[in-house]
Amino acid sequence: MKKKVIRIAIIIITLILLIPIPLRFKDGGTVKYQAVLYSITDYHASRGTDGYDTGIVIKLLGITVYENTTFEQ
Repeated sequence: MKKKVIRIAIIIITLILLIPIPLRFKDGGTVKYQAVLYSITDYHASRGTDGYDTGIVIKLLGITVYENTTFEQ
């Protein structure tokens, strides 16, 4: 019985750490998926009449591991 409780607790903790919450910004369509261990940001931010930023940034434990953002007119 004790092993079963430990397994269920580990599964619950893993789900809490890995399930992201989507955050939508009012800057033209940027969406950030934030979990405890990682975050993924899908940029589509308007810069007024000049153009907009697009791209993806992936962070693991707060450290940027992938960044592909560009400015388009």
